[in-house]
Amino acid sequence: MLWVTLCFLAGPSIRVSCATDNSQPRKSKSKNSRKSAKRKANQKSQRNKQGEMLAANGLTFTTPKSNLSLDERLLSLLSQQGIHQLDAGPKSGPAKVELGRALFFDKELSGNRDTACATCHHPSHGTGDGMALSVGTSPLRENELGLQRILGINRSFAPRNAPAIFNLGSEAWTTQYWDGRIEEKDGRFISPASHALPQDFPNVVAVQAMFPVTSRVEMRGDIGDVDIEGSHNELADIADTDFSGIWDAIAARLAAIPEYQELFAAAFPGEKLSFRNACIAIAAFEADAYTFLDSPWDRYVAGDRRALSSNEKKGALVFFSSGGCSNCHSGALLTDQKFYNLGIPQFGPGKGAEAPFDHGRGRESGIQSDYFRFRTPPLRNCEVTGPYMHNGAYETLEEAVEHHVYPSYYLKRYEVKDYVDQKLVRDSYLNDSREFVDKSIDLPALPTKLSKQEISRVVDFLETLTAPRIHERMRATIPERVPSGLPVDGTNF
Repeated sequence: MLWVTLCFLAGPSIRVSCATDNSQPRKSKSKNSRKSAKRKANQKSQRNKQGEMLAANGLTFTTPKSNLSLDERLLSLLSQQGIHQLDAGPKSGPAKVELGRALFFDKELSGNRDTACATCHHPSHGTGDGMALSVGTSPLRENELGLQRILGINRSFAPRNAPAIFNLGSEAWTTQYWDGRIEEKDGRFISPASHALPQDFPNVVAVQAMFPVTSRVEMRGDIGDVDIEGSHNELADIADTDFSGIWDAIAARLAAIPEYQELFAAAFPGEKLSFRNACIAIAAFEADAYTFLDSPWDRYVAGDRRALSSNEKKGALVFFSSGGCSNCHSGALLTDQKFYNLGIPQFGPGKGAEAPFDHGRGRESGIQSDYFRFRTPPLRNCEVTGPYMHNGAYETLEEAVEHHVYPSYYLKRYEVKDYVDQKLVRDSYLNDSREFVDKSIDLPALPTKLSKQEISRVVDFLETLTAPRIHERMRATIPERVPSGLPVDGTNF
């Protein structure tokens, strides 16, 4: 979350009428005094709320003196907030990475053999899919990506935006998914599978990889489906709650392919081919392929004071101080992995029993105050990962930042047709959701307003989080072929 406050220059233009007619009654000093006192009380309340949020995240800092240089002020803030170089995490062996790469791009893991992990997390779309809401299995046309992948007949969009998968090797990760339904807590993993989840996973990323294949919308398909070759989709016949049955059936598919037998034997010698090991390999590949630690920001934190321009440093100062952005986008990952209601408009199919609403974290916690709260996203390489927010409500960084300017204002004036390219998504916009979402917005207004220029500088800073030659480096991760022989999407990227 980027915390910035409303300045008339930042949002849509607002026409203000200033009365000059002497016949208009002048407000009494006492009334002005009362308004001034109320305004000061509100500012104090907002400062207190912001202080509470900082304290909850273990963040307290003193604003550096203005007579210091840009670097001195910025380095003081980074030191106070414990900002350090990101740790890439433990390295995996090349055999695991090679196996994970094949599995990540192979549609054999999906019921209808038409969707891979990479379909919604593709290098050509910043490890997302470039859409507000993803189109999973059974698209109208096969082998398409991004906005060219059209929703199939009688199919549903995924309820949430596909998140980017950069820097997942870091051991700082404790949650996955927008609602945090995968979590490492007190040395154990919490997941929708409960006790059916296999043991001995190395991290939450490997656990997360177990679940997209269980989703009928994303990868598994519906009862009665046939795959792209006209064969029966046996994965769709398995009960939704039978996680072990689904995982064992996918493992059986992989075991029937000789090349996968060889790859698993090399990556996990002496172990039985299992979907658990498949997901450990996928996580190893993701961490190896999409961890980039040489962005201008990384170089600056490592000591290169010339890595950022003056404007970019000014944006970082706003981000880490007056803008309050680092209240939630904290630490080396630039996320506290906690959950907040930003006042994001509701659209899409919704999720669970509350559909067409999406209660976010409230679905997992069962706590009403968690309704419409979603996890703070990490920001590294965010320049290439749009659309933004849990449902892709905004196409550009500028739009996303400006929503943070004053979330209630933008929520009430949001028009989905102005921001979302997918027509069928636009048709599912819930106009009547605004009141419910608005009641519990977590973002406090800041006591000091930010100018349009300061907001622009924040965007300048966010762009320093992008690794150099990122598109070229991501292109190199796409294999020419996969063991199943099924088509690999995006080989011409």
